[in-house]
Amino acid sequence: MQQVLKQDGEFRYIEEGSGPTLLVLHGLFGALSNFRDVLDEFRHNFRVVIPMMPIYELPVEDTHVRSLAAFILRFVQFKGYSSLNLLGNSLGGHVALVFSKDHPELVNSLILTGSSGLYENAMGGSFPRREDHDFIKAKVEYTFYDPATATKELVDEVFEIVNNKEKLIRILALAKSAIRHNMAEELHTFEMPVCLIWGKNDNITPPDVAEEFHKLLKHSSLFWIDQCGHAPMMERPAEFNAILKPWLNAMYAEKV
Repeated sequence: MQQVLKQDGEFRYIEEGSGPTLLVLHGLFGALSNFRDVLDEFRHNFRVVIPMMPIYELPVEDTHVRSLAAFILRFVQFKGYSSLNLLGNSLGGHVALVFSKDHPELVNSLILTGSSGLYENAMGGSFPRREDHDFIKAKVEYTFYDPATATKELVDEVFEIVNNKEKLIRILALAKSAIRHNMAEELHTFEMPVCLIWGKNDNITPPDVAEEFHKLLKHSSLFWIDQCGHAPMMERPAEFNAILKPWLNAMYAEKV
């Protein structure tokens, strides 16, 4: 992604376009570049905002899902955003769920793709051979349907993270936090429309997770992308955008 991160106080973020706010939350190993195609597509009709969550900066004892949701609240208040369309992948989806539960007055709609919050086969669960580059490569490839999506650049980035002791401690703390914080009993309270976009071949949050979200979120629509893993917006960006764009447009058309 060629866009330059803006720095305002404790916040680093990308902000492009104008219109309704589409606030994008990345996953545990997610980079801003994972949403390049979302940004390119939606910045023409939306203000697309992608903040960097402080996954590696929080004190270890505060490295959990709720702390990240509190960070997003500070960011939203700092920027003065309202009526958010929240898009979250993996851990970012979980953060979006916590934020939406605590501050529904700020959320217009919720878009989840490969979200944690119910249960998952956590990629970050353990790294017994973290110094083995081929092992890490296989771990990253497991995230996708097509192993070629795990580029050398992406594998090298994950390899660097898990071989940095301070970063690894926080990765494991967040992964455990996400597993412990099951939201099944809270989802029935959600009143905003929810778009679920799921890879049929997701190994991390398998299809039955999407079905359970769809069952528990009463105003949800579920869409599948075939031959796609845990990060549809990255692995199948054209299909992902082709689902999300009319869904968002229809929602705003109903309000006119």
